[in-house]
Amino acid sequence: MNKRAFIFFVWMLSVQYLFALGTNNWVITTHSDENYNGVTLANGRIGLVSGIELFNVNDIVLNGVYDKEDKEGVSRIVRGPVFTNIVMKIDGEDVTRRNSYNWEQSLNMKEAYLETKVETPKASISQSLRALRNFPYMALSLVTVIPNQNIDLEVINSTVFPIELQNTSTSYKMLKDGEIELPVYVSTAKSRTGMQELATCSAFLFDTERPNIRSYYGVAHYQSMGFKVHLKKGISYRFALIGSICSSRDFFNPRAEAERMAVYALQSDIEHFLDGHKRVWERLWQSDIIIEGDDETQRDVRLALYNLYSFAGENTRLSIPPMGLSTVTGYNGHVFWDTELWMYPPLLMLNADMAKSCIDYRTDRLSKAMQRATVFGYKGCMFPWESDDSGEEATPTWCLTGPFEHHITADVAIAFWNYYCVTKDIRWLREEGFLVLSQVADFWVSRAVRNSDGSYSINNVVGADEFAPNVDDNAFTNGSAKTALLCAIKAANILKQVYPSEWKTVANGICFHYFPNGVMKEHKAYDGAVVKQADVNLLSYPLNILTGKENIKKNVDYYSKKIYEDGPAMGNAILAILYAQLGDREKSYEFFKKSYLPNKRPPFGVLSESAFSNNPYFCTGAGGLLQVLLSGFGGLRITDKGIVQENPLLPPHWKSLTLKGIGLNKKSFVVK
Repeated sequence: MNKRAFIFFVWMLSVQYLFALGTNNWVITTHSDENYNGVTLANGRIGLVSGIELFNVNDIVLNGVYDKEDKEGVSRIVRGPVFTNIVMKIDGEDVTRRNSYNWEQSLNMKEAYLETKVETPKASISQSLRALRNFPYMALSLVTVIPNQNIDLEVINSTVFPIELQNTSTSYKMLKDGEIELPVYVSTAKSRTGMQELATCSAFLFDTERPNIRSYYGVAHYQSMGFKVHLKKGISYRFALIGSICSSRDFFNPRAEAERMAVYALQSDIEHFLDGHKRVWERLWQSDIIIEGDDETQRDVRLALYNLYSFAGENTRLSIPPMGLSTVTGYNGHVFWDTELWMYPPLLMLNADMAKSCIDYRTDRLSKAMQRATVFGYKGCMFPWESDDSGEEATPTWCLTGPFEHHITADVAIAFWNYYCVTKDIRWLREEGFLVLSQVADFWVSRAVRNSDGSYSINNVVGADEFAPNVDDNAFTNGSAKTALLCAIKAANILKQVYPSEWKTVANGICFHYFPNGVMKEHKAYDGAVVKQADVNLLSYPLNILTGKENIKKNVDYYSKKIYEDGPAMGNAILAILYAQLGDREKSYEFFKKSYLPNKRPPFGVLSESAFSNNPYFCTGAGGLLQVLLSGFGGLRITDKGIVQENPLLPPHWKSLTLKGIGLNKKSFVVK
């Protein structure tokens, strides 16, 4: 696609997206399914990816649950059985499929649900779908039917199994406790190679007296459950389908746990689940980014925040894959630097508990990182470039990033230090944080090579710019290693721990290479080639190594012309932050928009990884654009003294920017 065609393509997508927007900047509404890319309803543990048709869920993605995907043993995050599937019939006619009925979908970001509405000749039907925030292994589908005439309504709940699942089965059960009858629908399966046992259990909840629930047999002789009721004209009828999904990764007996959750639901009411879910999201939105004077950008930012909050969890000890919980095919659901460098900083400013889950994930896998360092002949710990639940390297063996992209180990350490800077949790630093920081420092001391002039090089690495594999002295690798060593030294001083003198010697001696004009080379042999994404510029932000306005400008002007136009979104976000730091509001806003606007996909504006790809939702890119708001326009920085504000800069046409609920004290920063 040439540049002119691409600009037209982006314009057409923007027109579709703008058509979908309502006046409420908390809600995105669409009436078009053209080039449909679904949104994800998630709660940090499960993600439900929306489909076009009424009651349709394309996938349920299970965070932290993996199985082997191919003969080489590469792991992939698991899709669970889709237990939300409903077939609805009115007077015997199936109205589940969209057909020619009026159709509308709305994502309510404030209360985290997707509502689908259809108008049939005989009834108005609406369904709202939630991944329950207050019940992390459960989802709820709320259905309202308003008849235009007297009708007979039939509803059948069945399970759809992803093609890769094995040993699939379903059963309708009437559990009894004395006189209490508890009708539930259970589905079980095993993942592709049998590594994971999966179980779901669903049940119907009603506002009025429960109708007779009975067994059905459907496709491929799978058992289903459902009910029939007679409805009178104009009288609204509401019911809910609630279900749980459990795996052997989290439960010794996933089927029993899934059934217990459904039994709990049957002894509760619909409002109990709706109110609890709403209250959690009200609390999450106490930390928000508010733009006055630009409604479209406000929606874009809210959508990025909504997805980041959806994919992260509090006290889960789980991290976030690049695509969040929106797909299993995006990098196999593995965890990269995408978390620590891109998604984690906004979380740390806005919700430290969510951020801590991400570093808890690394703490839990430290022993495997230490083993990996030993395997490659180093000391300390060496975190994998791609991580699954095992903590071992999960990158495909043919890919050079697995053995050589070592900056991830420094990225983890920097995230750990920043957590202490924001929380000042010295007990955590003493009991958990310093153990990781010290092991990372030992790794870099053993990884660095002393040169004849007394400086230190880090050779044969893949840096952030993966277009340049197996180079010496990659700028970002060296810069992140230096930063990680200095973080470990500061932590040791706080804890009054004696640390090896080599930490300081190597940190002060790590070398960088420059062109005659003073621009830093991306690596020792860099000759001006196109780069995949920001690398050198990361030394200005977030590392704060390459400082001084003249120095920053020289490097940002140079590399802004070198970044590949179809590279990942985050590179332009870094340029936007640095131009904001330089006080150039026009260029800063230009690169901010460039960091995500070409990546929006209809009808909701979900983000793809690059301008030309179509693999939403790319939560790494969301992390980049949120950092522009927080650390570019908002001027917030995570420093040794905590979160401080330095030189905020408002885009030209905005009236104000409010960063709300920042840090542990939930402080607000206003830029006017």
